[in-house]
This record gives sequence, C-alpha cells and structure tokens, in this order.
Amino acid sequence: MKIAFIGLGNMGGGMAANLVKAGHEVRAFDLSEAAIAAAKEHGCATFASAAEACEGADAVVSMLPNGAIVKSVITGDVIGKAPKGAVLLDCSTIDVATAREVSLFSQSAGYDMVDAPVSGGIAAANAGTLTFMVGGTEKAFKRAEEILKCMGKAVIHAGQAGNGQAAKICNNMLLAIHMIGTCEAFQMAGKLGLDPQTFFDISSVSSGQCWSMTSYCPVPGVGPTTPADNQYQGGFATALMLKDLRLAMEAAKASGAATPLGSHARELYEAFAVDNGALDFSAIIKTL
Repeated sequence: MKIAFIGLGNMGGGMAANLVKAGHEVRAFDLSEAAIAAAKEHGCATFASAAEACEGADAVVSMLPNGAIVKSVITGDVIGKAPKGAVLLDCSTIDVATAREVSLFSQSAGYDMVDAPVSGGIAAANAGTLTFMVGGTEKAFKRAEEILKCMGKAVIHAGQAGNGQAAKICNNMLLAIHMIGTCEAFQMAGKLGLDPQTFFDISSVSSGQCWSMTSYCPVPGVGPTTPADNQYQGGFATALMLKDLRLAMEAAKASGAATPLGSHARELYEAFAVDNGALDFSAIIKTL
C-alpha cells in the first residue's frame, strides 16, 4: 500500500519507520531537514511538500502539532492531492471540534477519515506498541485498522468522528491526576520515614495501585526503569502533558463537564512547565 506520512517528529518518525517494516511504500514529508534525513534512513521516500507526498497515495497519515495545522494541511495539501477515495488517518492530538470539522469536510470531498490519537510515547512509537483511540465511521475504521495495527499493539474504535480525541484527552487528564497523586504519596511517605521501595512494594499491590505507580514510577531507582532513572529525560514531556490538559479543560467547558481535579492538575503543570517543559511529566515530583 502507498501511504503518505506527514509529520515526522519524535512520534511520527518511528511510526513511519514501522510502516516501512510492515512492507508499505511510505511517502514522507516534514518541514525539518533532519526529520527527512532520518526518514530516508528508515526506507521512506521523501518529498518537498505534503501535496507531493500525497500524490497517488492509498492512505494519508498525519502527525502534527495542533488543530490549526491539521486543518490547514488536510484541507490545503491533502484533499484534492491524494486520490479521491483514499483513507485519511490523523494521529495528532487536537481539539474535538476541529477533529469533527475536518472529518466532515473530508467526507464531503469523497474521503474516509478517522481521528486516531495515540497513547504510549516515543519508545512505543519506535517499538510499534502504541495504543490508538479511533473516531470515525465503521467503514473508515475498518480501512484504517490494518494500517494502525502496523504501528500499535491496540486499535480501539471509540465511536463517531472526534471520539478518538475525546478518549485521548480524558485518558491523559486522568493520567496527570494520578501522577500528581502518586508523587504526593511518595513524598509524604518519605517524610514519615517510610523507605520508597518499601512503599512501592506495598502500594503497588494494594488499593493505591495505578499505572503511574507500577509502570511509570516518578522516584529514581524504584520499580521498572522510567524517565526518573534518566534525570527525567525522554518519556512524555511536561509541555505535551500541559497541551493535553488544556485541550481537556476546553472540552470540559464546552460540554459542561465538572473537572475540578483536572483543572487543578492543569494549574500545577502550567506552573511547572514555565522552566521545565522539556522534562518528563513525572518530574513534577520535584515541586512537592
């Protein structure tokens, strides 16, 4: 299958490489020369523009920074350039309203489209073990599923267009809340004289257990290896967590949902991101 891939950053580069490994012909584009060079090394054909990459493609995958860019690229560089009938897969994390608007526009122009944001981070993108939360029609999902399976361990249909984005921001809001709570618990345990490893051994098999505790512990040297063991480098950047929390709060306001803990998590990450945006989001333990 000929697949155009637009956006070869930290996540997109690994995802495109996995499509090549799966035997697809990947036609790649990014504004970064370094990203283009890396894509070539992984076996992608590269192009001078998104529009050129889309020519003759059976599918178009995009992994872009925000909703405005997604809308601009899909409406200006993909629609009318990719053959009518191609399936479009936007794996960016953007606001629900824009995802639905772009999907409706694409459908009216003769394209199937899904919003398919990811969970898993850079390591999972490189390893092909991402989780995809997919919004779109049943037909569009079935067409996209075989492509997404080349890049992930789980592909889940969340319902109508935009529901993939809804699932992503709800999930990451919960993750932020859990991480802050996990950090608070470890800090308090330490002040009460409890060894961090001992607290981990107890809480990881008790009612306080959560993913932030057992799989992504914010304390160096405790539990599986995490960014905490690498001075909080790599992983999921604080700036990206803050982006997702802001999207979640926009969606909460628009839908009338009550999210007091989500709102407080956003406030804490906004303050932390001022000087620490590049650090993994678990580094917020430093502030407690």
